[in-house]
Amino acid sequence: MTKQVAITLTRSLIGRPEGQRRTVAALGLHKINQTVTFKDSPSVRGMIRQIEHLVVVKDVQADQA
Repeated sequence: MTKQVAITLTRSLIGRPEGQRRTVAALGLHKINQTVTFKDSPSVRGMIRQIEHLVVVKDVQADQA
C-alpha cells in the first residue's frame, strides 16, 4: 500500500500573495472544492504547509496494482 494525500482547495486566492497562488497552481488546483491526490512526500508536505490555511488535507491509502 502506498500512502497518498488528497488535497482540496477550500478558500479563495483573492488577495493572497503571489507565492501562495503559485503553490496552489503547482499542486494543480484551479477551482474551489477541487481535489487532487498526490503520493505523500516531503516536497508535497512542504507545499501543503505553505497553504494549509487554504486547503483541507486527508490521508488516503492506495492499493498498488
